[in-house]
Amino acid sequence: MEVHFNPEQEARLHQLATRTGRNPEQVVVEAIDRMLDYDERFLTAVEEGRAAARRGDLLEHDEVVARIEQMLRS
Repeated sequence: MEVHFNPEQEARLHQLATRTGRNPEQVVVEAIDRMLDYDERFLTAVEEGRAAARRGDLLEHDEVVARIEQMLRS
């Protein structure tokens, strides 16, 4: 597989690699791994949410707000 970057992206990639003591290929592979992990977790969470909604497992708006506020305080 081949990936092409525009000049700005390539410059930023090389700067980051230099600053972190890695080569650009390592930076790209690590970034892709993080993105794939994130996307997999996100899609799993969406699927779980949709399944919960189909079961009727829903929260009222006030409960959602309360849970978010609690998470932000933690």
